[in-house]
Amino acid sequence: MNTNHQTLLEAIRSTTFIESQKLRDHLGLDVTIATETFQHTGSFKFRAAYNLALNVANDEILTASSGNFGQALAYACKLLGKKCTVVMPVTSAKVKIDAVRGYGATVDLVDTARVGRSERVAQLAAEMPNAYFASAYDDQYVIEGNSTLGDELAGKDFDVVIVPIGGGGLISGIITGFRRNGAKAKVIGAEPLLGNDVARSLKAGKIIANETEPMTLADGARTLSAGNLNWPIIRESVPDIIEVSEEKIAEAVRLYYGLANLKS
Repeated sequence: MNTNHQTLLEAIRSTTFIESQKLRDHLGLDVTIATETFQHTGSFKFRAAYNLALNVANDEILTASSGNFGQALAYACKLLGKKCTVVMPVTSAKVKIDAVRGYGATVDLVDTARVGRSERVAQLAAEMPNAYFASAYDDQYVIEGNSTLGDELAGKDFDVVIVPIGGGGLISGIITGFRRNGAKAKVIGAEPLLGNDVARSLKAGKIIANETEPMTLADGARTLSAGNLNWPIIRESVPDIIEVSEEKIAEAVRLYYGLANLKS
């Protein structure tokens, strides 16, 4: 184990496993929730963000995020004494924008109906030649950071693990952790029906992108396509994707809150 990996493990919080009998009775399944709600900045993104900020040599990092990765990277950069700029859609929740700014990062708001996030990032990258551009999902440091959650899940005797997919950074990291630990659990993806690019990609055998950013309730999954680094991992190790309607996403949030006392 290298020094930086040990530093990452010391910086993150272990995930929380919730076994709700009410939820199990409702679903008729022996289900366990692995929640990263209690992770720093409230999501698994901190694992990836801290690992990235820790390992890149640049003193300034640029990213595009609808909120969670932006918050995580802003906090990681604050802890490590680095500058951070986050490109966010003007439609991002105010609480997320305020949180990113609260960690000391610069927020650049973009109207994605007029200018794509990638286009705006390219403009800023030209103005910030010394900055490292951090993809929220398509980066080896991101995958390696998320693999620490795979390590934790591998320590449990699960038959199946269902993982949400946006750009694929989380599921790729979990699979990487499983491979490292020889875990046998089947990994299945779940993504919004409105943004089912990965499901369509698996059927086509190649990356298929959404035409526009999907306006799903699951705002962390508003991505155009799977990352180039993530796609081979998903293609080789994910046998199926569950495509979830907006109605079912809303119902799941209610079930989490009502039966597991969890704000998702």
